[in-house]
Amino acid sequence: MPGFELFGAEEKKEVNDVLETGIYMRYGFDGPRKGIWKAKELEQALCERFNVKYAQLTSSGTTALTTAMAALGIGAGDEVIMPTFTFVASFEAVLSVGATPVLVDIDDTLTLDPSAVKAAITPRTKAVMPVHMCGAMADLDALVAICEEHRLLLLEDACQSTGATYKGRALGSIGHAGTFSFDFVKTITCAEGGAIITNDKDVYTKADAYSDHGHDHLGGADRGADDHPHLGFNFRISELHAAVGLAQIRKLDRFLAILRNNKEIVKATLETIPGVTFRRIPDPEGDSATHLSFFLPDEDKARAATKAIKAAGLPAFHWFDNNWHYFRKWNHLKEGATLSPFAAPLAKALDAYKTKQFPASDALISRCISFPIALSWTDEEVRERAEKLASAIKSVL
Repeated sequence: MPGFELFGAEEKKEVNDVLETGIYMRYGFDGPRKGIWKAKELEQALCERFNVKYAQLTSSGTTALTTAMAALGIGAGDEVIMPTFTFVASFEAVLSVGATPVLVDIDDTLTLDPSAVKAAITPRTKAVMPVHMCGAMADLDALVAICEEHRLLLLEDACQSTGATYKGRALGSIGHAGTFSFDFVKTITCAEGGAIITNDKDVYTKADAYSDHGHDHLGGADRGADDHPHLGFNFRISELHAAVGLAQIRKLDRFLAILRNNKEIVKATLETIPGVTFRRIPDPEGDSATHLSFFLPDEDKARAATKAIKAAGLPAFHWFDNNWHYFRKWNHLKEGATLSPFAAPLAKALDAYKTKQFPASDALISRCISFPIALSWTDEEVRERAEKLASAIKSVL
């Protein structure tokens, strides 16, 4: 699944370019860097690869989300509709700008259920944030229509689906803004890093400044001559991290081809097993194929199968028991466990999660297992793992 599986001479070359200059910061030091601007190159590559006008790199996918929300004007008093199944960074980013995360049910796409989104809209709703989990996409036609009808922002969290598309358009490029994570276990990696993409110049200009203490970057070679039109934070990526990402994005098509081939082999093996059904993917051709997600008949069988799969030496994610990706185990959110207090209205809104239940999401996630697809497997290894996976599942059905 992650790009680090295929690190090679390309990454070393890009990093060595930076090491030879000794300039690891992405801004300033124009003379000593000798024309080496890896972050700028990667931003341009992102624009070209995802067919957008603007890209802004950040230090992580989380800071990309925070920056995008700030640039979109999301803040205190605003509600952001998001799914119960995601990584904790999604709601952390909402909280970081003072907004209120409104969690709603998923459907069998493992992403936002459009009917649940409609039911959650209030006069305070500012944005809808689909999270394209495990390599594939939300039902974007339905979500775009909802946002247009209610004049809401659509912010795509595509951190887990770099390179996936929906009807020919890159995930992240369809909403008002989209974000990616390039951490160590993502499809392409910078080791640590993230990005915002958008076609809105105003959103980009604000994101560019917000991610660098508010610098407007109009002072030329003298950073001290930059103005600060608004507050910001230090969410910068380094040149070393950007260099790794620059090599990786050039391999993205290769990575996607390998992942799709490997997933097809594994899925074909599991399709023969009665009782196994698969996640619905709104646009199968656009799946980045980082995971094969499937359902077993009930929670007990899913839990037993996960144990059997791991006993066979294979990885498996039973999200219902996962501490980080599903609402059921987000006790720190439910209890408002924070090192500094929330504003009173936000704290009051979060109180609802102490008793909130999501039976529709539970019914899906409790039966769901995701099997990560590796880049480094040979065809023989893919088939061997597929057979082991199938045997483990059959042993509990």
